[in-house]
Amino acid sequence: MPDDFVGVTLDECPRPFQIVQQGSDGAAVVGFRGRWRHASSHARVEIRIVRETDQTPVCPWQAATLREGDRWEHLIEGIPAGGLYRTETRLVVPDLPPECGPHGQFVHHWGVGDLWVIAGQSNAAGYGRGPVHDPPRLGLHILKNNETWDIADHPLNDPTGSKHPNTEIANPGHSPYLSFARRLNDVLGYPIGLIQTALGNTRLAEWNPVENPSAPLYHNLLHCIRLAGGRVRGLLWYQGESDTNPGLAETYEARFSDFVGRLRAELNAPDLPIVLAQSNRYTGQQSPEEHRGWSIIREAQRNARKLGNVAVVPTLDLPLSDDCHTSPEGNLLLGLRKADAALGLLHVRQSSCGFPDIHEAVAGTDHRTIDLGFDSVPSRLQFIAPGDADFLVEDRGEMIQIRRAEVVERNRVRLILSRPVTLNACVHSALGANPPANLRDVEQNVPVLAFYGLPVR
Repeated sequence: MPDDFVGVTLDECPRPFQIVQQGSDGAAVVGFRGRWRHASSHARVEIRIVRETDQTPVCPWQAATLREGDRWEHLIEGIPAGGLYRTETRLVVPDLPPECGPHGQFVHHWGVGDLWVIAGQSNAAGYGRGPVHDPPRLGLHILKNNETWDIADHPLNDPTGSKHPNTEIANPGHSPYLSFARRLNDVLGYPIGLIQTALGNTRLAEWNPVENPSAPLYHNLLHCIRLAGGRVRGLLWYQGESDTNPGLAETYEARFSDFVGRLRAELNAPDLPIVLAQSNRYTGQQSPEEHRGWSIIREAQRNARKLGNVAVVPTLDLPLSDDCHTSPEGNLLLGLRKADAALGLLHVRQSSCGFPDIHEAVAGTDHRTIDLGFDSVPSRLQFIAPGDADFLVEDRGEMIQIRRAEVVERNRVRLILSRPVTLNACVHSALGANPPANLRDVEQNVPVLAFYGLPVR
């Protein structure tokens, strides 16, 4: 402090545009620290929190605890989810009304709400190209890579002033997560904070300390969470395209489970919500083994729900900007789907969107048909184009030609086969890097989740 300073400083507190994670009771506990100076030893430091929109006190003036020297500190409990808020401090001195004492420092534009961590590779970082209406908004904020808080805007993975290991080589583009945050803010009414840690072209090994103790992106993720206060609402995950090679795809499910287990343990959050996307399409050249790798990865992503408190979102209908990156228009839809999935995990009554998912494949009595039963169908299924290419039936190492696919009930599809199916047969949906996805829910217009190797009984 300057030698002639009189008043109060705020040295440790929520910073401008910061979002503080609320607790399970819908409120936050926040510690404040600073310094003070006045000639009178009987002066006291007071602090309050007001709502910026109308100056209404959220937490009225409270006396802080004075520590040795010129230090003070105070803990405020029960700060309700909401904002934006302003922190005010003042000195109260003898013989003056409280409002007439020396002023203290203010901190503006912070709030209490939910924090979501963005992690994964390029479609998580956001590489959509082209204009789209997706504007910033007060109450949708981000912890930037330069470790300051700001209003969230594209590109979310802004490398300016950053030394974090998730700095992109090329300029990032449009991301699904501003759309995600806006949807949550609209429904829930309190601020949403984003913590961007994703990096394009990264394999799971760079995130998983179980298989790679150095795992730089994992340790950076933890570092960013600690910068934000150490607690978050959930994880937004989109990764897998770089693990489609033979040898990696087959172990992805187990390795992802290791990553989730370690992260939940380190955050002391055994039920940390995770919203992940099945991998979208890739239109480039691939070997037959790599094509299978894409389907094996999508099945591992679908199976991640076994870890508990995990939601999986389909993407195969979303448009691309290039051979593998979801376009801005697709990102808007993906953000809404992930937000509805998050609402379904955390606020069941607030979510209306379901994502159809296979639960059985049953052969007919003549073994020339297979009925597929789906769960989580919000209205009814329909094909928007001929569906014979959406599925593949495999037995004895051979593919059986599907002559026709038709919806026979609101949540059941029948496959008419060119020959009888034998024992140990299985069904694949959306096989390969760039498969069709013509089976949709009528009302929600969302495709079924891709699946691989479903046994036929």
